Amino acid sequence: MRHDKLERELELLQLLAENRSYSVPMLCQRLGISRRNLYYYLEFFRDCGFVVEKHGQCYSIDRSSPYFSRLFDRVAFTETEAVALRQLLSQADSRNTVLEGIRRKLDRFYDFDILANAHLRQQAARHVATIYEAIKLRQMVVLKGYSSPHSQSQRDRVVEPFMLMNGNNEVRCYEPASQMNKTFKIARMSDVQLLDLRWSHEDCHRQMFTDIFMFSDERQLPVSLRLGRLAHDVLLEEYPRAQRYVEPADDGDHWRLQLPVCSYRGIGRFVLGLYSDIDILATDDFRQYIRQQIKSMEEKSSD
Repeated sequence: MRHDKLERELELLQLLAENRSYSVPMLCQRLGISRRNLYYYLEFFRDCGFVVEKHGQCYSIDRSSPYFSRLFDRVAFTETEAVALRQLLSQADSRNTVLEGIRRKLDRFYDFDILANAHLRQQAARHVATIYEAIKLRQMVVLKGYSSPHSQSQRDRVVEPFMLMNGNNEVRCYEPASQMNKTFKIARMSDVQLLDLRWSHEDCHRQMFTDIFMFSDERQLPVSLRLGRLAHDVLLEEYPRAQRYVEPADDGDHWRLQLPVCSYRGIGRFVLGLYSDIDILATDDFRQYIRQQIKSMEEKSSD
């Protein structure tokens, strides 16, 4: 039916407009559609005047899109208003669920790590602006005087930046000299210079994901769980970012958790800690991982 299609279009539009980027597999999984249908929707958005951007393997909608910007102007706060509101909320009672919901919504839409810090606004914002321009134009940059704690060095790095990450505090780049994808911290750059050189290694760009358990990798693994009330409450208390991946089950006493993870270690620790209140759904690799962990614990306990 047409209203079902419209619902998927609106949900996709909402996902693409969030303050993050989703990969093609993530979008298909969240919407329950094929890649072909996803690309059809993206092309439909472009035809309607939305600016659909691709960052590495991920898609988002530029807030300068005509329709989106008109809506944004009516309902959004200025950066100054957003920072002031977020500061007031941070001083309020953290146990108030209504205020916590407002905080989460603001955090999803605004880059507070950049906005709320005056020093970052003056120094890092210039770097972010240059990097953002380079990504838009698909051009290379020089990260001047980049300080690396691993090599105990400070030197210039010529890179192809293709994705801003973690509230614009980091940028994912491909470095031709090392032939590797690396994540660089904005705070460790003394300056950023745009080069008149186009990307030449786009096929080598690999996004780095970080899951809600703070494990990172260039790949993501789908996990689907059925949670009881205890598991549901503990999950949201310890990992508030999991909220977007949780939906009520039909019986009203359970919840379905579907999320991508970068490693089974984080989600595995959670499942093993509340094993009697969790069912593993349709993820055979993860089920096998849990079995191996249980077997290992049994062997250790019998020694």
